[in-house]
Amino acid sequence: QVQLVESGGGLVQAGGSLRLSCAASGRTFSSYSMGWFRQAPGKEREFVAAITSNSGITSYADSMKGRFTISRDNLKNTVYLQMNSLKTEDTGVYSCAANPNRYYSSRSPTYYNSWGQGTQVTVSS
Repeated sequence: QVQLVESGGGLVQAGGSLRLSCAASGRTFSSYSMGWFRQAPGKEREFVAAITSNSGITSYADSMKGRFTISRDNLKNTVYLQMNSLKTEDTGVYSCAANPNRYYSSRSPTYYNSWGQGTQVTVSS
């Protein structure tokens, strides 16, 4: 397993941008597929975006398409989530997750076996 640490959350006005980072420990990060999820108060964890390892195939939740971009830098053992045109409904705790399958990512949180502690994103109106 890898250890994951998120950063980059904060308070931003609606329409603004944030870039989240997820730093992973371990030398095999490049072989992991990665996902971002979020959880708002009183709601279930929700898929945001995912990316496979070497090929970097990405997928997004419909409500994030065109606004969010997931990317990774395998030399820095880091996956990013660029969030633009933020809305108040994007508020929540954002967590990254990892699975050692390099070819396949998933929208299901149960697929991932390593999780970070999360970073709070608050979008004000």
